[in-house]
Amino acid sequence: MQAQGQDKPSVGIIFDCGLGDSIDEALALALLYGLEGKNEARVISLSVSKPNLKSAALCEAIARFYGGASSGAFGAVGRTLPVGLADEGKSPGDTPMLTVPLSRLNADGAPLYNHGIEKLTDTAEVRALIRNALSQQPDQSCVVVLTGPATNLARTLYLPGVKDLISHKARFLSVVGGAYSAKLATLDGRLQFNIKADIAAAKKLFAEWPTPIVACGDEVGASLLFPASSIENDFTWAPAHPVVDAYRAYKSMPYDAPTGAMAALLYAVRPQENYFKLSDPGTISVLDDGRTKFTPSPEGKHRYLILDPEQKERVIKTYTEIASAKPVPKQPRFRRQQQQQQQKQQPPQAPPKPPTAKPPQN
Repeated sequence: MQAQGQDKPSVGIIFDCGLGDSIDEALALALLYGLEGKNEARVISLSVSKPNLKSAALCEAIARFYGGASSGAFGAVGRTLPVGLADEGKSPGDTPMLTVPLSRLNADGAPLYNHGIEKLTDTAEVRALIRNALSQQPDQSCVVVLTGPATNLARTLYLPGVKDLISHKARFLSVVGGAYSAKLATLDGRLQFNIKADIAAAKKLFAEWPTPIVACGDEVGASLLFPASSIENDFTWAPAHPVVDAYRAYKSMPYDAPTGAMAALLYAVRPQENYFKLSDPGTISVLDDGRTKFTPSPEGKHRYLILDPEQKERVIKTYTEIASAKPVPKQPRFRRQQQQQQQKQQPPQAPPKPPTAKPPQN
């Protein structure tokens, strides 16, 4: 519990992703650390749902970049937050958006983007990571953001007592998955990838997750495109940037990228800003073929985001401005607390004395 009068902490974000399958998750990480730099969010857990070491390595490299390890944000405190990695299933093949940034070397022949993940034991066990992150937070101070397959979160639900812990600590789950537009729901292939990648886990997640769920369907990400012009122009402050390198490697430039992961994260941190409209309450269920079905119900705990055309330009501007912002150097938390305590202990200074009037001259 916080002491009386202490500032309320920013929202804690538990971020679980499938980095390597889509570029918008790398963009979402840039957005997340940009929001943290503005003291609007705290990254309290970071994990990857695909059992791929390079996915975890790039996650850590991006985190260290924003911590000042290779971004030029001198004076920043390098992050040491462990990255959780799924340890079951067949490891998917490496993709260029992973291999290209991680293979870049500096003038000394060392990796340009530092990370400490070379083997499975360099990562954290995901279920314990998420449970421990939740247990250390004040009640109702966190939001869980899922931008990849539901594998990790579904496995976490098997832990004894974790559902009760989630309900006490988390406000809601913001998840990228499904399609809630009749037009998009009839399409297959590229859409609803997160659901179809692990249908059993998605079924369990939507059926058993104990807090409200807000889903970002494929129709939202497909309608809000991150502009290639921002990659070309807004990140030039950094001679080398891991998100920019991943973006350029993902597809031939120039291209504009869907932003489902960014939308889910932006809503998680700034739900009060009305960037999106919300559906009426209901229940989302996952069908055997991986499609999602929304059933309206006043008692339902699920909603989905609806794109507001009047907010489209505002959302994209927010994406580009925050994702491309320079890392913000931060003092260690204990040092900030120490300085605040010292300021409280300093006695108030007496007001300056008025100047003494000079005697009149003859």
